[in-house]
Amino acid sequence: MASKQTEATHPNRAAFPAGVGGPALRALHAAGVRSMADLETRTEAELRALHGMGPRALGILRDALAASGRRLRGP
Repeated sequence: MASKQTEATHPNRAAFPAGVGGPALRALHAAGVRSMADLETRTEAELRALHGMGPRALGILRDALAASGRRLRGP
């Protein structure tokens, strides 16, 4: 049976690239990150420290930012 991806389990999933899982989406939501533009105000270390943010999700987000000529805030 396929799982249902609701706003509760995958908050703001439309704002982020495909492949970012529920735990990472919930971590971003809890940290107040609601869009890709919000990511530019965060460092990689800040995102990595979020409970639920794994290396795969971080890589997807970093690559999506780079594809649009943007990046995470410096250290």
